[in-house]
Amino acid sequence: PKPHDSIMQPGSLNFKKTKNSVPNLYDFSQWWRWSIGANWKQPNGPGTNIKGKGNHPVVHIAYKDALAYCEWAGRRLPTEAEWERAARGTKANSILFWGDDISVLSKMANTWEGEFPVLNTKADGYERRAPVKTYPPNDFGLYDMAGNVWEWTSDWYNTNYYNEVASDNNTIYNPKGADRPYNARDPYAKERIMKGGSFLCNASYCASYRISSRMATSMDSSMEHLGFRTVATVEMVRNMNNK
Repeated sequence: PKPHDSIMQPGSLNFKKTKNSVPNLYDFSQWWRWSIGANWKQPNGPGTNIKGKGNHPVVHIAYKDALAYCEWAGRRLPTEAEWERAARGTKANSILFWGDDISVLSKMANTWEGEFPVLNTKADGYERRAPVKTYPPNDFGLYDMAGNVWEWTSDWYNTNYYNEVASDNNTIYNPKGADRPYNARDPYAKERIMKGGSFLCNASYCASYRISSRMATSMDSSMEHLGFRTVATVEMVRNMNNK
């Protein structure tokens, strides 16, 4: 049956803390709310705005929104491999971009401190998004490669991809991503990979501030903790400079 017209309206997902502890952290509906009219300019719906937050990461961005910006700016989204290489910096074997010491997490990244999703102690200084450059950069000078907001990559989510290409050394060196989507838990889904974790990541929930973490997300999804960053090849930079 067709959904009621009241919910067939454009909007985006916003986080809402629960009043009590949540025994089942797989039930996302307990803390996500559909906000009609919410978008990157009106993050909490009509009547809200982003005044004073020009230095915050943009959010409520679906995959095609990110692609549209890239086309306008003469850039593109990173592949998962490019994103992870950039996040690691010089620490090729570390779990986190600064090393393996999880005890300094609140000083290095904007994540959920406390009991998710009911209590955030704000030990890292913020309950939701933080301005870019609030926390230290990685070895390459890149900010927020862990926490704050998730970031789109160009890769399809394919459960089998890395096993399928394991014998191709060139591909392993710089894998370009699967040519088709496949999620073993949801075979008909068409999802892209997002990286980095967000201000909602907690050790008990997703711990996706780890460099290797990845999440499958449908391309029409937009949320309060999902944004993107772009990359440019040398050729792209030359083309921009020649305009």
